[in-house]
Amino acid sequence: MYEFADGVEQPAADDNGFFLDRRNFLAALAATSAGLLGGSPSFVEAAARDHSLNHQVNDLVQRLRRKGVVQPNEQTSWSVYDFSTGKKLVAINEDVQRQAASMIKPFVAQAYFYQVTHSSRVRYNDDVRWHMERMIQRSSNSATNWLIDRVSANRARRGPRDVEAELKQHAPGIFRQTRIIEKIPPGGGTYANKASAHDYSRFLYAIWNDRLPYSAELRRLMCLPNNDRIVTRVSAISHPLQVCDKTGSTAKLCGNMGIIEARDRRGRKHAYTMIGIIERPTRAQNYTQWIRSRGDVIRQVSNLVYLHMKDRHGLV
Repeated sequence: MYEFADGVEQPAADDNGFFLDRRNFLAALAATSAGLLGGSPSFVEAAARDHSLNHQVNDLVQRLRRKGVVQPNEQTSWSVYDFSTGKKLVAINEDVQRQAASMIKPFVAQAYFYQVTHSSRVRYNDDVRWHMERMIQRSSNSATNWLIDRVSANRARRGPRDVEAELKQHAPGIFRQTRIIEKIPPGGGTYANKASAHDYSRFLYAIWNDRLPYSAELRRLMCLPNNDRIVTRVSAISHPLQVCDKTGSTAKLCGNMGIIEARDRRGRKHAYTMIGIIERPTRAQNYTQWIRSRGDVIRQVSNLVYLHMKDRHGLV
């Protein structure tokens, strides 16, 4: 199965890491129709994937390109997963490895939590919690580097590479396109660390379903109030919603990945992931103007997604 991905065709994959080419997709679809899959969530999800929102998001990005809001040298990735239905609704350039910027910071936290879980010598105490909160809520670069040093000291003392090694030792299926090779340099211009929208999607899926160590604490950290781009100042969202997220901002990247939770008319909760990444090959000349403009592009896409979810689930 292929998605029209911001002008490029990309193979689709579900959040359990199963890639489906056209032949396998048709086979999975036929098996589903014949009742032969026995409810296997990975293949059923991929076979039943909803394309309508995927095309709407792609069309919106293409319109913004034609208007010059998104420049020809800028590439984008988008991902939306509906927890209520178990369907991936948007997968555009989802497996393309892009600069991670500050969106790598929850991954640093996860690496440390793996060490807490697997070593009696590593503790999650008040000092570490304070640094975690500064890293996630305030996007503190110094707190991030402090935690990277902690992870490395508990491993091979190779610096950031130990963070990546910790993640891939315990969850290689989640952090497939993740590359962590640098601490946050002075000025915050971190361009070498990378990940894909699919990595973020798999990570968010896992912490939402308590499949990673300290998932509840990670959700708490990511739900602390901050300046997000997927709920705040999104025109269709007229009242506060629960959002657990992390932004990423450099002169080469504008991104946001997170989980949005809303209620329907009966008071039932519905959650979905919203991931948007806009990347450019060179530094923007006017950082403030560029990051504000591209942040608004992510808000426009998030607005479209929310309207779809509102209609789909009767959100209020």
